[in-house]
Amino acid sequence: MAIAVFIVSLALLLMLVILSLYLRKVRINRQKETDEMEEEDIRLIKISSIQQLVFTALAVDVLAILISIYLIVKGTLWEGHLMEWLNISVRLMHITFGIAWIGASFYFVFLENALNRSRDVRDELAGNLWAIHGGGFYYLEKYKVAPQKIPKHLHWFKYEAYFTWVTGICMLFIVYYFNASATMVSADVLKISGGTAVGIALGSFVIAWFLYDLLCKSPLAKKPVLFAIVGLLLLAAFAYGYHKVFVGKAAFMHFGAMLGTIMAANVFMVIIPSQKAMVKSARQGKMPDAKIGKNAGRRSLHNNYFTLPVLFVMISNHFPVTFGNAHAWIVLMIITLGTMGVKHYLNITEQGRLSVWVLPASIIVLLAAVFITAPPKTAGLCDDKVDIVQVYAIVQNRCITCHSTKPTDKFYTTPPNGVVYDAPGDIIKVKDKILQRVVLTKSMPLNNQTGMTDAERDIIRCWIEQSP
Repeated sequence: MAIAVFIVSLALLLMLVILSLYLRKVRINRQKETDEMEEEDIRLIKISSIQQLVFTALAVDVLAILISIYLIVKGTLWEGHLMEWLNISVRLMHITFGIAWIGASFYFVFLENALNRSRDVRDELAGNLWAIHGGGFYYLEKYKVAPQKIPKHLHWFKYEAYFTWVTGICMLFIVYYFNASATMVSADVLKISGGTAVGIALGSFVIAWFLYDLLCKSPLAKKPVLFAIVGLLLLAAFAYGYHKVFVGKAAFMHFGAMLGTIMAANVFMVIIPSQKAMVKSARQGKMPDAKIGKNAGRRSLHNNYFTLPVLFVMISNHFPVTFGNAHAWIVLMIITLGTMGVKHYLNITEQGRLSVWVLPASIIVLLAAVFITAPPKTAGLCDDKVDIVQVYAIVQNRCITCHSTKPTDKFYTTPPNGVVYDAPGDIIKVKDKILQRVVLTKSMPLNNQTGMTDAERDIIRCWIEQSP
């Protein structure tokens, strides 16, 4: 099987090589026919094509190697070890590319907001900005549409977005899809197979993009307030839907992945094509259509508002008080709305506008999540005295498969977060975390795979409440 996958991958790579060479030849021939292309332009196109080919080849080869290795070690002791290191390496790449992408988004929205648009600005400019950073002075200018002559060397901000999305999808496969029946679904939520869950997840990303794209092309796009309200309702529908299909943690992650997919699709389907169209028009001596640039700018601004909710989702898996709540989708939407509000406040502040209500309102919205997730004062009476022996027996029966120095779980080869319950003292040290994860949010054991009962959770709760 692994050999077959590798051969198919090599065949796909060969097809990509042939297709890339063919498209490059067609592009150059078309440009030559118009007598508008210089030798330097042809050289740059060739270099760009080769770079794209190399990136694609590397991605295909790495994916083929990883899939082959996984199929070889599947079912052995190495499976969990491989998944652990894949998780580490891909997560690091995802965070790195994500920082670069979000940093660029923050910077260019700040630049747009902070431009000097009135003092000593040439007619062809939309604004300029003096800045100092790293011990140096910088002077930046933005053109209303495009300069009279397009420079040969333009830096395109796109690969940060593409690689962030690709590594994010890889993370979904590593953390969720390779073991979907254990990490995504639960009979307590919806009784479906792991394969069905993966299909629903990937399909939802496509549906979300088409709905969002239709919304952007509708008349509502010219009415920002109504657009935002309808957009938030659409996001709420996805948040609710995810929580009706997946377990809490997976629902949160797929909501973030859905936003990330919309952001990456904005770059790939709208922003970059718009920029290419403007560059092409300018090089042909035509005035680029300003509407194209404004549309791309609008999508870029949407991405800017999505960043904080996506960042929250990326860290939410460490906090079961959010995804483990009985109304987790409401918590998710409250934090989404609140963080978008904070970003809006930052954006209007950068424009030099005064707002006295946006930030306080956003903070109040975020605080609402704190109150909604507050634990009940009491969950029931504890008539009998519970000792650590009873708790230790439950933990050994329900939790030790993962939380041990030698886990027996097929997915976790090392104890999650380094937490072990090999001795009663290990349990006592982390009783506060056990209260959150086992009793209040019921997010552990993972998807309740070991079948911990409510009666057992009550015993653990009583022991914690009775502990000094």
